[in-house]
Amino acid sequence: MRLPPTVHGEGDPWFTAVLVRTARDKGVSGYLGDGANRWPAVHRLDAAHLFRLAVENTPAGSTLHAIADQGVPIRDIAGVIGRHLCLPVASVAPEDAAGHFTWMAAFLGLDSPASSTLTREPTGWQPTQPGLIEDLEKGHYFTRA
Repeated sequence: MRLPPTVHGEGDPWFTAVLVRTARDKGVSGYLGDGANRWPAVHRLDAAHLFRLAVENTPAGSTLHAIADQGVPIRDIAGVIGRHLCLPVASVAPEDAAGHFTWMAAFLGLDSPASSTLTREPTGWQPTQPGLIEDLEKGHYFTRA
C-alpha cells in the first residue's frame, strides 16, 4: 500500500501539522517558489478503509495507491494556514528553504501528483472523507498549541 505524503485528519501530527507549527514559529505561512508543486493526500479514515478493502478484495502482492486528492498545490495549503492563523502567505526562496522549513524543505519542493485510478477498480474504494483543503478549513489543526 502506498500512502501519500499527506495522510490527514483530526489528530494528525505530521506534515500538515508541521506546516502549521512552522507558520506559527516563523510568522509567515510559506511555500517554495511559485507554490504550484502538488502533494497527493488522503484522509486517514479513507486510508484505513482502503487497507480493509485490500485485505478483503485484492491478491497478495498487489500494489495499491491510497490517493484521494491527486495533487493539492502547496500554495493553496499555505493560503488556508495563513488565513486561519492571520499570518501573511509568502514564497520562500529555494536557498532559504532549509532555514525556514528545516527537514521539510526537501519534501516541499517536490511536485508529486499521484492517482488511485488503478486502485479503485479492483477494490471498489471511493474516498468519502474531506479532502485536504476542506479538512484544513475545519480548523482542528489550528486549535493546538
